[in-house]
Parts: sequence; C-alpha cells; structure tokens
Amino acid sequence: MSLKKLITIVMILISVSGWAQETASNRMGFYFSPTLQVGYNLGNSIKNDQNRDSPYYQEYVRPYLPNDFTYGIGAALGYQVFSFFGLGTGIQYNYIADSLHLLSWTLQPKFFIGKDNGGKTIIELEYGRQLNQAKVNDSEHYGLKLGYQDSFSKRLNQEFGLFLRSDQFKYTNAMFIGAYFSASIFSNKKYTVYGKD
Repeated sequence: MSLKKLITIVMILISVSGWAQETASNRMGFYFSPTLQVGYNLGNSIKNDQNRDSPYYQEYVRPYLPNDFTYGIGAALGYQVFSFFGLGTGIQYNYIADSLHLLSWTLQPKFFIGKDNGGKTIIELEYGRQLNQAKVNDSEHYGLKLGYQDSFSKRLNQEFGLFLRSDQFKYTNAMFIGAYFSASIFSNKKYTVYGKD
C-alpha cells in the first residue's frame, strides 16, 4: 500500500468521524504513544529441535537469530476515530542481536473495549516494514497486542499488556512473545475521569 493511499484512507476515516453519532468525550482525539517492550524468541526454541549442523541452518538460520530476547522502543502518532477504534502510525526500533538492529515504520489499528470513564481492554494489530539496512533487509513484521488502558491524569493514559510478533526475514522467520508498556498523551482533556470534573 502506497503512502498516498494510506493518507487518503486516514483522511476519510477522520472525516467520517465528524459525522459519527457520539460525543467527542468518548474519544482521545489525537494521541502520541511511546512504547517499551521486551520479548522472548519462540522461534529459537523451535529451531533448537532442528538439525543445527546442516549447511542450510548454518548459512541462513543461525546467523540471523543469535539471541533469545528482543528489546524494543517505539512511538506512534494516531487519532481515535470512534470510541471503539483508533488508527496510528509511527516508528519502532528493535534490538535482536549486535548485528541485527531493526528500524521499522509501523501501522497500528487499535480497538477499545470497555466503559467510557473506566479502564479499557485494548486489542491492537500491527504491521511494520523495515526502514534501515542491517544484516537482513526489507523485512516485515506482524503483531498482535492485548492490553489494558487506565487513566493516569487529564491528558495521560498508561497501557500495559502482552504482545505476539512475527518477523518475516528473507530466509527465515522469528516469532516473539513478550510484554509491553506504553503511555498515551492525547488532545481531548475530557476523555478520562480526571477531565470530567
């Protein structure tokens, strides 16, 4: 999907949100969310049962996934279109090994489940495409997050939960499971219980 098509879709969704039959207090409006995450490489556990002495494993698999853990940091800018749906995009950095640092552009549709004034369950999908040059190039990843969002102040939410991420490399794939923590700074000061006073 080209950037022009993505921008067009986002603008249409924002326009439609103006006609939605719900009050603005049900939505965060624009939001900025920095995120920290740590994950365990399930792929290594699976590959440990394979024939690691084979030439294919030594040439293609082993060099790409030398560590069992990944550490990541990211930031997304988005807009909560409806009370149950938001769309964000941003940049994410993941350290997998000394020779494997991935900087990716991400697209993050997010679904909100719960009461307007209380904590909410979050289901977030993620697609990412590698931007930098590293030991692997042109990689993509797909992710699923299940978390809980709680109000922290008038313009700040905190979110924490679990994620599942699949990295698609040229010769191999990696699957990570882990935990994340993020905070959201948003434009609508009436979104949380702190802003309704």
